[in-house]
Amino acid sequence: MLRTHFHIPPFGESDSIYFCGNSLGLQPKTARAALDRELTAWREQGIEGFFRGEQPWLQYHEYLQPALARVVGARPAEVLVMNTLTVNLHLLMVSFYRPSPNKYKIIMEAGAFPSDQYAVAAQVKWHGFDPAKAIVEVKPRPGEVLLREEDILETIRREGEETALVFFSGLNYYTGQVYPMEAIARAGRAVGAQVGLDLAHAAGNVPLRLHDWDVDFAAWCSYKYLNSGPGGPSGIFVHERHGNNPDLPRLAGWWGHDQAARFEMKPGFIPMAGAAGWQVSTVQVLPLALHRASLELFDQAGGMEALVPRSHALIARMDQHLDRLIDAGYPLRRLNPTPLPERGCQTSLYVERDGKTLFHHLEQNGVICDWREDNLLRTGGGVIRVAPTPLYNTEEEIDAFAELVKAGLDK
Repeated sequence: MLRTHFHIPPFGESDSIYFCGNSLGLQPKTARAALDRELTAWREQGIEGFFRGEQPWLQYHEYLQPALARVVGARPAEVLVMNTLTVNLHLLMVSFYRPSPNKYKIIMEAGAFPSDQYAVAAQVKWHGFDPAKAIVEVKPRPGEVLLREEDILETIRREGEETALVFFSGLNYYTGQVYPMEAIARAGRAVGAQVGLDLAHAAGNVPLRLHDWDVDFAAWCSYKYLNSGPGGPSGIFVHERHGNNPDLPRLAGWWGHDQAARFEMKPGFIPMAGAAGWQVSTVQVLPLALHRASLELFDQAGGMEALVPRSHALIARMDQHLDRLIDAGYPLRRLNPTPLPERGCQTSLYVERDGKTLFHHLEQNGVICDWREDNLLRTGGGVIRVAPTPLYNTEEEIDAFAELVKAGLDK
């Protein structure tokens, strides 16, 4: 755990209990120095910062690729940091959603994060199809809140002949459920569909093996578990079989053009090899500097191999506390899967009544988490999402949170 490497928001004379890393990760203490380094280069070199010094900005995207590849299970050339998440999803779907009159459907989970729903519907309509017919949503069975793997795979098999793209979240933002990404990728390939993932809540949270799973593309934000600041830049993955195909259609821009010839200013787009060929605009050096500072901490912590077991230990401790309250008759329910490999470092605590009162009680006692209205069960309760993250949260915070929940419900 690298808690001392992060700024913890204060609460009175002590630290708050910050369980909101699933919405915005905390600031690494190295972030300011990373930003100052590039501000100094700008101040002292101006435009020459792109070409001079130990870390010229012209190649700045390359400095993040090795560490990011280790986080998502990719080869360095398959990943890149650029733009923001939904922008990147649109850029990638230009290349990987290429429907025909007979093969045009997109399969996705019901209740996906709204940005995904908007982006998919927009792409479908852009190609002249009706979202009501082209988008196939996999829903939980009646009375259930989680998706079953067999239902996802059966939907892909059933719709496969007409399916152009299988597009799933890696992890559901509402329930914390980790979807079977490897099995989804295998099923999508079997029906001749492209397979894409939104890893906004999975990157930096759960084990990923994007290259080995043979996923076609993926994108994620960096400001949640990757701790790169509000609105931080997005990462993308493009499998090397596509990244090395210069004929694959894409929305081109000059920063994705062959770097060796970029400043010759000649017509005719020649994409860089790998994910870098999907760049459109000039590299965003300052946001990437913040992201780089955070990625260095992942390596310092021992990578996802070290962080995931700690995450599981924190979540198991949380479950033990909450299950005791549930067994004692408190009006609570956990919406998450119980087997830890099927779940990220998030607990979605459904409060059957007076949920907002409990949430405000937690706030008033220094707990920073978040509230979600009941848009799943629709039985009048609400969900408090808490995300004990392994980089900076502690067992003692888990214990204190459980005591505060009990005290709030005992009022």
